[in-house]
Amino acid sequence: MSSSIHMAAVRLIYEQHHSWLYGWLKGRLSSTSDAADLAHDTFVRVLAARNAGQIRESRDYLATIARGLVIDRYRRRAIEQAWLDSMAAMPEVLVVSEEEKALIIETLMAVDKALASLGARTQKIFMLTQVDGLTYQQAADQLGLSLTSIKKHMVRALTECSLVMAEL
Repeated sequence: MSSSIHMAAVRLIYEQHHSWLYGWLKGRLSSTSDAADLAHDTFVRVLAARNAGQIRESRDYLATIARGLVIDRYRRRAIEQAWLDSMAAMPEVLVVSEEEKALIIETLMAVDKALASLGARTQKIFMLTQVDGLTYQQAADQLGLSLTSIKKHMVRALTECSLVMAEL
């Protein structure tokens, strides 16, 4: 699809549906500025997809993109709050710049996404060993699995996390 056709289609979708999308997002979010941000981000995704001329059900398409962005926003805020809570619980408060905070949150989001793709058992094993501090043997005993099985799951989880870290 040519760039001019794509841009014309995006412009038309924007003119016809932006106010609806903003209202739809406002109904789901507690902040009008968040709704405006996510409406903008939705159209940025439409622009990047370069398929605007092929969209038949504009509102469904926009709502699908926006729904994913809302979920991402809630997930990010939950991860950020968990990190802030863990920082507050530390005996010595570290001063972290906004840039460092953004990098840490971005890294945590990437690891969360990687772990979400692994399956429930691998996630559970990773959390038990890496967050709760159990040894592999303790995790095996708790879950009723062999030590070899725990090791295989951890190799998979750590490989995924390493791949994510390499991309950052």
